[in-house]
Amino acid sequence: MRLDQALPRSRPEALGISPQAVTDFLQEVVSGQVGLHSFMLVRHGQVAAEAWWQPYGPQLPHMLFSLSKSFTSTAVGFAVAEGKLSVDDLVVDFFPDKEILADHHLKSMRVRHLLSMSTGHAKDTMGALGEREDKDWVQAFLQLPVEYESGTVFVYNSGASYMLSAIVQRITGETLLEYLHPRLFEPLGIAGATWQTCPLGISAGGWGLSLRTEHIASFGQLYLQKGYWNGKQLLPREWVEEATAFHIQNSSTNTDWSQGYGYQFWRCQHGAYRGDGAFGQFCIVIPEQDAVVAITSGLKNMQQVLDLVWKHLLPGLLDEPLPANDGQFESLSTAIRSLAYLPLPQDEAQPALTAYTGKRFVFADNSRKLESGSIDFAEDECIVTLRTGQGEEQVRCGFGSWSVGAALGHALPVSQIAASGKWLNANSFEMEWRYIETPFTDTITVRLDEAGVTFELNPHIYFGEPKEALVLSATWE
Repeated sequence: MRLDQALPRSRPEALGISPQAVTDFLQEVVSGQVGLHSFMLVRHGQVAAEAWWQPYGPQLPHMLFSLSKSFTSTAVGFAVAEGKLSVDDLVVDFFPDKEILADHHLKSMRVRHLLSMSTGHAKDTMGALGEREDKDWVQAFLQLPVEYESGTVFVYNSGASYMLSAIVQRITGETLLEYLHPRLFEPLGIAGATWQTCPLGISAGGWGLSLRTEHIASFGQLYLQKGYWNGKQLLPREWVEEATAFHIQNSSTNTDWSQGYGYQFWRCQHGAYRGDGAFGQFCIVIPEQDAVVAITSGLKNMQQVLDLVWKHLLPGLLDEPLPANDGQFESLSTAIRSLAYLPLPQDEAQPALTAYTGKRFVFADNSRKLESGSIDFAEDECIVTLRTGQGEEQVRCGFGSWSVGAALGHALPVSQIAASGKWLNANSFEMEWRYIETPFTDTITVRLDEAGVTFELNPHIYFGEPKEALVLSATWE
């Protein structure tokens, strides 16, 4: 076991897992172009199988989006255990310095209603919070009307998760990241965690946490063990049971989104529960099988992933250890080694572009705030330099390979990007930029001529309805 591995490893057969079941799962993920970035299966506290699709890798953190909510709930659990608050405390009582809307539903809202997404709001409050001019999201929340009695209606509400974060910070004087470090992250061997904050420095709560895949699995294992870890009860058993229990009914056309909701955890089929985040970030806990599945992805259809878990992995979890099957194990190992998002193929020879290489261009006004740039062409890669009022960034793009560097785009913190390119014809080439610490990927088509450069950006995934390509035009300086 490497020093950076918190969980021990074992062959799947020793843990009662059919290697063929795992292979079948991975093969259908690949054949269905599902969009996974990583996968880890843990049983009886040991990793039975783990895989990363290149250029993603085990040392990279990954943006969790709403899987962050389950960690926020855990922080509340620690605070409850330390006597700092109760789930029956009124939300407004934590903020006597704020202006409170004269709304009886708001004034009767309790911490448990934030936890169970049953605040009584008719829709997610995050849009209204983000629009607040003075950036005080807590004040914005406390001045929103609450249409229904708290505890009666489930509405998925990231603003409620943010308020949990604000409450923890108000009563402890620490952000979620600071508060969880000695209580959760350090005991589980989780290093390098980051968490985005609101403009006033409060952890986002409902999103913004980035962790490695094994960190996700370790978190699930802690919950599977009812809060017990390495001989110590870190999180009270009672909290784990309460947080993952059914608290309110939800409804959805997707089967695993209609099994009920706990305290920032979703109930699943087969007696399981999970934390999950946009575009396929999963921590699935299956108590009846003593198993945890951790997944990171960049996909739209999240139910599809769960369906494949139930179809292939669940039947492969058997009651007793299996005899070693070297043939099946080698087939699984081969399948794992082959997992990759391949760099773009080189169908066209690179043209001579000495007239354009290194030449500076200036962008027209654009939503990305890009001002100028240049492209330097070499035999096996190009270097795209883009400048804004905040500085300069470079993306190295391999022709026939992945080149890794710093990332741009999506209004997210700078992370790593893997870029690959291919020539389409003598005047245009295509790049694929994989933001390998996030779910996001862009395809970018670049056209060069005597007048200037045009960039056409197409995202692979997005919130809401399909987005039109973003076209950025620039002229030679």
